[in-house]
Amino acid sequence: MADFYRAIADSTRRQILYMTSKREYTQSELVNYFAVSQPAVKKHLDMLVHEELLAERKEGRYRFYRLNVDVYEREMNLVTNDLNRVLDHKLNRLKQYIEEEGENG
Repeated sequence: MADFYRAIADSTRRQILYMTSKREYTQSELVNYFAVSQPAVKKHLDMLVHEELLAERKEGRYRFYRLNVDVYEREMNLVTNDLNRVLDHKLNRLKQYIEEEGENG
């Protein structure tokens, strides 16, 4: 299962995910976009491929990367559900606090 939180924790990886949501990129195209070394970009790409957030295809000596939309959407839904549960819990605690203050005030 993808470690989505870890994958999106880094701004370079978030930018790669955004870019590859628009079209396929080769590794060298991505390297030219970022102000980091080729090995650093490759490390980000490998992590995103390992987490199944990027699909990789080989054509000759080139590797093309694109967003794996199905996995990305599934993971975004899980994050959204997690955040909604946290917010619901916090709002319920706030409501309870306000009601208790109203009774005591």
